[in-house]
Amino acid sequence: MDSQQILIRNNVKVRGFGSKTLIFVHGFGCDQNMWRFVAPAFEEKYKLVLFDFVGSGKSDMQAYNPYIYHDLNGYAQDILDICSALELKNAILVGHSVGATIGMLASIQRSEYFDRLVLIGPSARYLNDLPDYIGGFEREDLMDLLDLMDQNFQGWASYLAPVIMGNTDRPELSQDLELSFCATDPKVARRFAEATFLSDYRKELGKVVVPSLILQCSDDVIVPMEAGAYIHQQMKGSEFRLMDATGHCPHVSHPDETIRLISEYLASIDSIQESELHT
Repeated sequence: MDSQQILIRNNVKVRGFGSKTLIFVHGFGCDQNMWRFVAPAFEEKYKLVLFDFVGSGKSDMQAYNPYIYHDLNGYAQDILDICSALELKNAILVGHSVGATIGMLASIQRSEYFDRLVLIGPSARYLNDLPDYIGGFEREDLMDLLDLMDQNFQGWASYLAPVIMGNTDRPELSQDLELSFCATDPKVARRFAEATFLSDYRKELGKVVVPSLILQCSDDVIVPMEAGAYIHQQMKGSEFRLMDATGHCPHVSHPDETIRLISEYLASIDSIQESELHT
């Protein structure tokens, strides 16, 4: 597949004016539109790359192969293909939820593509593995959710969207997420959900060599504090910031805080790299 085909396949959009590149990676059941409140803030200083994973948004559905995307490594390859097609080096990846985990996997395979990772609500495993690990869910609960997807996809979307989004005082946010869920082919969504929520990438964390910022919401029922802290403990070169934001989608519910924390991190990178140039 040539570069242009890859860009069409993943509905890649490139904009912005900077020399450094930010790659925005969406989470499960979403697409690049979920970054609409955050990405524009970086357009003047950075080149922005937004895309849809195959099977999501306006990606080429004909390119979806259940064998390739049976686990998260298939989605990581989407990111690597895009980096190759755009000839990117030392990009800054901003990933949300499972998109953050997928970004970590991509960085393990080709670390030269990435200068930094910004991980918003990441989880290496959503299932509890007591007493040593708290992921947030019992297997029985997740299997019930997957069964609901099979039996009543609309009902599943209506139930899960407000759980993920939180911020019940703003129901329009969860309604928007529900619409995003329902825009996805139910069979594709079901496979992506299984690849996401039943995965275990804890052993991969020590292989990540790209420095990272972990943004953890203060009240997130999808990724509890312990899961975010675990990633921070296992990943060398990571910084951990606890957000005032609640819910699992701070880039939608609390974009100002999300922009501020990412901007502070990027400014610290620039400061470090500038001082290194003068030593």
